[in-house]
Amino acid sequence: MNLSPHFTLAELTYSRIGSHNNFDNTPNDFEIQNLHRLAALLEKVRIAVGNKPININSGFRSKQVNDAVGSKDSSQHRTGCAADFHVVGMTPREVVEACIDAKVPFDQIILEYDQWVHISVPSIPDAKPRNSRLIIDLLGTRIFS
Repeated sequence: MNLSPHFTLAELTYSRIGSHNNFDNTPNDFEIQNLHRLAALLEKVRIAVGNKPININSGFRSKQVNDAVGSKDSSQHRTGCAADFHVVGMTPREVVEACIDAKVPFDQIILEYDQWVHISVPSIPDAKPRNSRLIIDLLGTRIFS
């Protein structure tokens, strides 16, 4: 199922951890609605990075998959509102900067361990995006600068 021109349901629900362990990672109808919003946001990211393909590392995560990766139950991945990704030919920092410069309307963007970018839509469908910008690495969590 296509969620947008460049993103499919399979792509935004794939998880190496879940696939390897045969965990069920099937979103419900509400989570699929969130994944549609997330795919629309990722289309804006794609434009911001010069129409380069976006490689999704992790999107929606069922509780079982989320637990297996060691994430919190409050993660926006649990509701289909977040994705971790990278763009070939760009550093994660360059991707975050491109999104900020293009005023992509994200709820949260996080440069994680300088290895990938986490981006999300608001957890409540009609809520205004928080535009939260963070870095998470071995030094902890801080404002992106």
